Amino acid sequence: MAAIPLFKDFAGKAERLGGLTNLVFKAGEFCLRIPGKGTEEYINRANEAVAAREAAKAGVSPEVLHVDPGTGVMVTRFIAGAETMSPEKFKARPGSPARAGEAFRKLHASGATFPFRFELFAMIDDYLKVLSTRDVSLPAGYHDVVREAGSVRAALAAHPLPLVACHCDPLCENFLDTGDRMWIVDWEYSGMNDPLWDLGDLSVEGKFDTAQDEEMMRAYFGGEARPAERGRIVIYKAMCDLLWTLWGLIQLANNNPADDFRAYADGRFARCKALMETPEFSRHLAAIRRG
Repeated sequence: MAAIPLFKDFAGKAERLGGLTNLVFKAGEFCLRIPGKGTEEYINRANEAVAAREAAKAGVSPEVLHVDPGTGVMVTRFIAGAETMSPEKFKARPGSPARAGEAFRKLHASGATFPFRFELFAMIDDYLKVLSTRDVSLPAGYHDVVREAGSVRAALAAHPLPLVACHCDPLCENFLDTGDRMWIVDWEYSGMNDPLWDLGDLSVEGKFDTAQDEEMMRAYFGGEARPAERGRIVIYKAMCDLLWTLWGLIQLANNNPADDFRAYADGRFARCKALMETPEFSRHLAAIRRG
């Protein structure tokens, strides 16, 4: 903090906030983020800095006041009076799924350009390369499911949506709700992507039920979602679990003490397999192919 001009006159105490991989602190009217150990292996901090600034310009993220693209240390404006979200809060706070849908719509329609292209299957390959140098085992059958996901890849490519600026890692804790507006923070994994990834991933992270999914989609689309749009959201529910399984194993390899990452990875992979084996999954794939 002593090296950051913004904190020159700060005499208070920094209060630790949440975070699975990083150290995050509230310091007066500012929020200080210090990257976690090992994150430099798979996060480009210069790309993140651009995305955070672009998202702030789009009106969905707090203003960026200081960033060091070399170390990833970042200071943003603290959003006063906002609740850090969780699956329980998304269930308990009326209208919160709709506010998240509206925030996504604002971001995706903003015309912002992020430097990174979030490409699901390339990222799976990259994460597998990182893990190939570590003494961590993949869940049984992981490579088989990646091969099965080839049909998903083909269906998504048949009618590609225009790539837009996406958050790509919508953990509930990355949403701050004031009750009339939803803010989104943490742009480490952000990139140009199929916009419906964000909706599918938030639904999984928030453990949304059917009513919450409907509320989020109606706010996002401004009405009923088409079958192909619903299909993409469901397919991405499985695919985000397939990807974040590997992220959990990298945390395990890095000895991150924030969670039981073996259970995290195994649970995500089991949920991915279970969804891919349902008849509904096949029907959604068919809807995507039809466009």
